[in-house]
Amino acid sequence: MNPAVGQKPGENFMTFRAALIPASIAGVLAAACATEPQPTQELTRARAVVQQADKTNAQRYAAADLQRAHDELSNAEKANSDRRYADARRDAESAEADADVASARASAGEAQHAAREVTQSNETLREESERNGQGAMQGAPGTPQSSEAPPATAPAGQLPETSSPPAAPPPDTTSPPSPPPRAPQSSGASSPDQGPN
Repeated sequence: MNPAVGQKPGENFMTFRAALIPASIAGVLAAACATEPQPTQELTRARAVVQQADKTNAQRYAAADLQRAHDELSNAEKANSDRRYADARRDAESAEADADVASARASAGEAQHAAREVTQSNETLREESERNGQGAMQGAPGTPQSSEAPPATAPAGQLPETSSPPAAPPPDTTSPPSPPPRAPQSSGASSPDQGPN
């Protein structure tokens, strides 16, 4: 082949080579994008975790984290539809992580709220117990009472009803009496215990 008029030998090859390099780079990049698998599992998992976070009180306790998770999930779905699978995968994983953080903060917030309620309830019970304890102490034996109920009266022949146990039975009179105690001797004799007078 004869070189074209006005061209140096090998110049066509250089022009061809200069055009071939960008085309081959674009082809390699296109092939790399085409071989990147679609992030179906990552998107499904991210959607589920974000929906779960929506069901908790994450909006109350972690609104910024929940909003970021929603934004990243939207970005992941858009990147997936644009066939930018690496971006879609990264955004889906970020959305899942932020939704997990939002759920954890919501759980922690609910636990703190419940702990405050229990503490407040315990304080109320303690105050009521103190008030009731003071009232019960007024009715205890040996403490002055503000008003006493009159004794119960029963019709003739019946004992009044009481809440105290029955009195002890009378002593047994059928057993023989015990001998009377000995009286001290008044004789002038001294006992061995006594010393001389």
